[in-house]
Amino acid sequence: MLITSGVLLAALAGYAALCAVSPFGPCRKCSGTGLRELRKGAKLCRRCHGRRRRLRLGRRALNAGHRTHAAATTHRTPAQKGTPPWH
Repeated sequence: MLITSGVLLAALAGYAALCAVSPFGPCRKCSGTGLRELRKGAKLCRRCHGRRRRLRLGRRALNAGHRTHAAATTHRTPAQKGTPPWH
């Protein structure tokens, strides 16, 4: 049990480091080519819009956490001087 927990923790730490160093990964739909092969010919990939890279899931979660933290810690002043802060 202890070994399994250690391996899982090491894998999560490795993925977090990968997301920090390289936030973009190859698109899984087009295999990083930016094009989708169709019967009539090639078309731009709908997922990556032809850019061949997509934001990793871990980086997306990290960005959402940063946005949530920033929104929660930002001090907001009331719109008018006489209004209570709960309105």
